[in-house]
Amino acid sequence: MSTTTAQPLHEGERWDQSSPVSDVFNEGQAHLSYWYGPDDDTPMAEASRRLTRKVVDALGVRAGQRVLDAGCGPGGPALLVTEETGADVTGVTVSRFEAGAGTQKASARGLSDRVRFEHGDYAELGHHADGSFDAVMAMESLQYAPDLPRALAELFRVLRPGGALTMTDYTLAARVPPAERDELAEKLTLPHLQPVEGWLEVLREAGFRVEEYTQCGPRVFGLGAKYVEAAEEGRDALRAAFGEEAVAGLKEAMSDFFSPGAERIEYSIVTVRRPRV
Repeated sequence: MSTTTAQPLHEGERWDQSSPVSDVFNEGQAHLSYWYGPDDDTPMAEASRRLTRKVVDALGVRAGQRVLDAGCGPGGPALLVTEETGADVTGVTVSRFEAGAGTQKASARGLSDRVRFEHGDYAELGHHADGSFDAVMAMESLQYAPDLPRALAELFRVLRPGGALTMTDYTLAARVPPAERDELAEKLTLPHLQPVEGWLEVLREAGFRVEEYTQCGPRVFGLGAKYVEAAEEGRDALRAAFGEEAVAGLKEAMSDFFSPGAERIEYSIVTVRRPRV
């Protein structure tokens, strides 16, 4: 999840700064959580794994398949995919911290031969041959691609014909007036904030065939209070790792980030496929 303000940083350095907090706060996951409603008392980290499982289900990942986690965060989702499906996963991230954290987790769990983490750009995967992967997952990562068409072209290339890509990302409610769209994108530091139809268009232009998309904003972005509550519940661990000031700053940043609400910011899960011919 992005709760930082805009900074003149290389994208990798940005995540090097924010991901250590995610690693402690959300157990190695840098994406949002999925709750069934305000009364769902599932812990935040488990609700985040619930969202990852939705991606796994959408992709239909099976044992022995090769999965690319494009923009893998500190490693939580990639490890879950391998542990629960038996697939081999390669995570790619521009953050040295995230690549290192994921590698350490894989080693600690005895999964180094099944899960690999690379420090690099998922828009530049030249060391991977065409059709190297059976499936691609991109959880809140395409939003930050400096050149989105180029990134999608590279993911299309390394995905085998017939393979699927599932992305999750923030999307803009269609009712939001154009004048407010740029303001929200800047406020939330979401450079590609757009209605889901805009994502479908760029995915089709990259050659993908759209198969399914779901808007689940009220259960993800719309429950901002739960993220703030989780920061308070995890105060001791966060304070021990980063100090009291960091805890207060995280809570304030999250309150501000989720303030637009689900009536403006939606959250979409989109699955597309590379045609066989």
